[in-house]
Amino acid sequence: MTHPDTEKALERAHALATTWLGSLDDRPVPARAGADAVADALGRDLPDEPTAAAEVVDLLAGTVEPGLVAMPSGRFFGFVIGGSHPAALAADWLVGAWDQNAVLRQVTPGVAAVEEVAGTWLLDLLGLPPGSGVGFATGATTANFTGIASGRDALLRAAGWDVARGLAGGPAVRVLAGRERHDSIDLALRYAGLPSPELVDVDDQGRVRPDALADALRAGSGGPTLVLLQAGNLHSGASDPFDACVPLAHEHGAWVHVDGAFGLWAAAAPTYRHLTAGVEAADSWATDAHKTLNVPYDCGVVVVRDPAALTASMSVHGDYLIQEAGDPFGRVPEMSRRARGVPVWAALRSLGRSGVAEMVERMGRHARTFAEAIATIDGAQVVNDVVFTQVCATFGDDERTRAVVERMLADGTAWTSGSRWRDRAVLRISVSNAGTTDDDVARSIEALRRAAT
Repeated sequence: MTHPDTEKALERAHALATTWLGSLDDRPVPARAGADAVADALGRDLPDEPTAAAEVVDLLAGTVEPGLVAMPSGRFFGFVIGGSHPAALAADWLVGAWDQNAVLRQVTPGVAAVEEVAGTWLLDLLGLPPGSGVGFATGATTANFTGIASGRDALLRAAGWDVARGLAGGPAVRVLAGRERHDSIDLALRYAGLPSPELVDVDDQGRVRPDALADALRAGSGGPTLVLLQAGNLHSGASDPFDACVPLAHEHGAWVHVDGAFGLWAAAAPTYRHLTAGVEAADSWATDAHKTLNVPYDCGVVVVRDPAALTASMSVHGDYLIQEAGDPFGRVPEMSRRARGVPVWAALRSLGRSGVAEMVERMGRHARTFAEAIATIDGAQVVNDVVFTQVCATFGDDERTRAVVERMLADGTAWTSGSRWRDRAVLRISVSNAGTTDDDVARSIEALRRAAT
């Protein structure tokens, strides 16, 4: 029997969540209150006495609501942030209610099975090698770290170094990456105890130039080398030429890791699959299911071609654990964690192969619609080749471009980000929400026209 306090709290949470989701079509996208105001309204002092759970839920929702950004809205185009697919959101609620610690296969077999199926489906959908190790990490940064650490350890073992001794005194691992890699790659390298990458020249869309990579590889001493490539440039949406770069790296014995936070999903759509041609030949990959797949936050995905290499880097042994081969905690940095692969299974089961493809292709279509409309605005220029879901535009000089970005945020109809790309201020549009409709795009374009006048 459900405890009355639990039942009332869940009923209130359901009602308030439904109200929030129902407000997204009409509410301004930016938050109406800052963090300090919300904290003041919550009350900064810890109460002495208990409060009923339902009252806590009401206080939380009512107080925080003005400080919420309508990120699940179809008119949020900032950063690279998706919404939540209905099946994935509902599954995420179940994950919280089930309260399973997804660590050991024997202890939580139900959610372990769901994650294993989801992992197999992801390999199939993204065209990655069957039988690869799949782990569900917290996000793309942690997924990148996991793939990089697996590559680091495999390279050191191949060089005769016992990684259990640590990195000090061992062979230096050389790291190469494109000049326009995402900053989270540098963070993941730091987590892994590796140096900042030696930067390889890129073309005008941010793609690694194979000739520059070849020169960089030849300039090395032949020691352990990690090559970091990218599926989905943050500004242009372009992907590195994997079919040329991966074989080059392998000729020099390098481990190739691909940061595919959002761009790896191009492989799931026939229209965009050419963008990732050759990516399957790499050694490890990272992506983020809360981006293009639209599952709730806290769901990065790491894939390592050699499952044993992944387990060797991530697994730990304890006498108190009930362990077996293939335990989930041997594929990600954490031990205790929620069953974050369950919403991935739910989204994939609901969408199916054709639904995922249609969703990705719809995002790309919306990006092209934005680009075509911006091209008709006086003084505006789309500065990237719109090959996937990203659009970058200028509106004259940097000052005017920044002013357009600020006016868009003040207008509140849509959220578009400001950034700097290739030494110019840009307004950046990232189409990542599966719920974005043609009407959302039309309303956002009208807001952009107002902001640009």
